[in-house]
Amino acid sequence: MAIGERIHFFRNLRGMTQKYLGSAVGFPEKTADVRMAQYESGTRTPKADLTAALAQTLDVSPQALDIPDIDSNVGLMHTLFALEDLRGLKIGEIDGELCIRLDKAKGRTYEEMFKMLDAWRQQAAKLEAGEITKEEYDQWRYRYPEFDTTQRRARVLSQGLSDMLIEDFKKQSKP
Repeated sequence: MAIGERIHFFRNLRGMTQKYLGSAVGFPEKTADVRMAQYESGTRTPKADLTAALAQTLDVSPQALDIPDIDSNVGLMHTLFALEDLRGLKIGEIDGELCIRLDKAKGRTYEEMFKMLDAWRQQAAKLEAGEITKEEYDQWRYRYPEFDTTQRRARVLSQGLSDMLIEDFKKQSKP
């Protein structure tokens, strides 16, 4: 997730406007909202000192805003926290073991994540059962979703086109 999306997420979580947050980190009131909109949209990327000021104002760690570095333990934790916020990942315990699960309350996000993670689980089970090689497993993972056969993707009509076709059908159906 990009830093702008994280700024937007935490700003909304704290109930702040772009103007308020921009002013709080030192931008002139006249341009504070425009500057924050630029950072949130990704048009601009804040430098380290601004990221630190934003983090302090939002009452979060700078790592919670920054693009996660999964090569460090702290970076990995902030990646997992972001996945909790955006994708409904939850930490729990089953039979004395830590586990990560999906939150069904996330609706469509849950369904999409479930499909993807289930596809991964199926490939991992095939590897463990000796049905595929480690190379085939890695090819599936590193080229995902290209080699994923568990999900069928279909193009869906836009809502506007769908509405137009329904209206046309209704007109043709009238006596």
